[in-house]
Amino acid sequence: MATVNFTYALKRFFPQLAPVHIEANSVREVLDILEQRFQGIRGYILDDQGRLREHVNIFLNGELIKDKQTQSEQVKGGDEVFIMQALSGGAG
Repeated sequence: MATVNFTYALKRFFPQLAPVHIEANSVREVLDILEQRFQGIRGYILDDQGRLREHVNIFLNGELIKDKQTQSEQVKGGDEVFIMQALSGGAG
């Protein structure tokens, strides 16, 4: 199983988020399973075309995924997936 971790920015929308263990074959499958467990989370991660949103990054074993269109990177047991939603805006 892969371990999925999240940044605090997502936790403010989904306070029940905690590291989870998921059996999946790809990053996209991880996201599909997360949507089943935390309904609505996919909308914060992917746009209407299924692409990674501009201010979201996903790391697989510490490496930024390259396929932002379909999230096709393979996931194996023992892998770590880190989903990071950056905060935008600020003083100005």
